[in-house]
Amino acid sequence: MTHFVGTPAFDKLPPSIPVFVLPGILLLPGGQLPLHLFEERYRDLARDAVAADRMIGIMQPRDPNHSEWAPTLYRTGCLGRVVAFRESEDSRYYITLTGVCRFDIARELTSETLYRRVEVDYARFADDMAEDRDDVTGLIDRATFMPSLKSFLSQFDVNIDWSALDKVDDAPLIRSLAMTCPFEPSEKQAILEAQTPADRARLISALVQMSVADTGDDEDRKLQ
Repeated sequence: MTHFVGTPAFDKLPPSIPVFVLPGILLLPGGQLPLHLFEERYRDLARDAVAADRMIGIMQPRDPNHSEWAPTLYRTGCLGRVVAFRESEDSRYYITLTGVCRFDIARELTSETLYRRVEVDYARFADDMAEDRDDVTGLIDRATFMPSLKSFLSQFDVNIDWSALDKVDDAPLIRSLAMTCPFEPSEKQAILEAQTPADRARLISALVQMSVADTGDDEDRKLQ
């Protein structure tokens, strides 16, 4: 895994962090997540993070259809480091995060800011920052997985450079698919919480195959 300049060692990760909460959003260690921030609380969050350690936690609410200001969160999220920051003329912020390490919430902190802060525990995810994390091979059987993936993505009119995808190693491929494929919020959370790249690959493969099978069943019913 590539570690960007300025990313702290595992034992130096911040014990408390601000969190950006949005359903259907997924950041994984080593992944790149662009964000467009226009709400006041999240513009405050980004500005404060850039002025401090550049660290932001990415989390999902348990109810993706919530209407609360502070919805109940899943236990697990991912720490990201701001590696790009731009402000537009209308005061919107465009930032890019690089995933650093997953975490579990220990407790939510009382804060005077508009955004939320949590105390976190990284203990379960020490392997997220291993130097050889992306050197794992044999995560997927491409001969069976790629045709299913093509059928899955065709349902959403997603355009993919398949020849380029074939050249990507297994671990980065699975990470990219996890973050970009149109999975349901609860499915994205399950992918985030999968302990190892192999677990993540098996889950993504199962989700893709189930979706393709369901689509096939729907088509068969239409023909009857």
